[in-house]
Amino acid sequence: MHIPDGFLDTKTWAGAAALAAAAVSYAVRRTRDELGERQIPTLGVLAAFIFAAQMVNFPIAGGTSGHLLGAVLAAVLLGPWSAMIIMTTVLGVQCLFFQDGGITALGANVLNMGVIGVFAGYGVYRLLGILFPTRTGRLAATFFAAWVSVMVSALAAAAELALSGTLPLTVALPAMLYWHAFIGLGEGMITVAVVEYATRTNLVPALGLAEKL
Repeated sequence: MHIPDGFLDTKTWAGAAALAAAAVSYAVRRTRDELGERQIPTLGVLAAFIFAAQMVNFPIAGGTSGHLLGAVLAAVLLGPWSAMIIMTTVLGVQCLFFQDGGITALGANVLNMGVIGVFAGYGVYRLLGILFPTRTGRLAATFFAAWVSVMVSALAAAAELALSGTLPLTVALPAMLYWHAFIGLGEGMITVAVVEYATRTNLVPALGLAEKL
């Protein structure tokens, strides 16, 4: 769902960039305080994995694209603040070196996928994890949270396109949500598989780290 240059008007991309910058700045401060040395290599590995996964894009209406997100995967394993940094890094590299998403739209893409996607999905994960505390319940929560993160990110992108006058909301919203509903299913399955593997093999020593806000 990377938005290219020229699809957002100035007020939209500038406002989104300001919100994203404020959120990421706060995330950097929180991560500096919370992230231990043992988790730093995992942060790099997750960033590389998500970067590779996001490079597989599917064209969608209005010049945007759909792909796996990785926001909930990072948030569940390392917490939402680290996830925001991972997503911002991945999106920045894709934009600057691979022309995947516009430079002027980078703030909007970070806001949609790296802020809104992370916190909406993580919020769902935490809520369902409290309601269903068993192992099966946590895996189901992970799946649904990953799906939600994709959908809300797509919703935000559609709203920005409509606000900019690029596409009517009645066109952008159904197109984005329809395709991302299917992409979200794949996102959920991959997220569950990676989280389950990481916890079984103790690649991430403390899954509970992600429950700190």
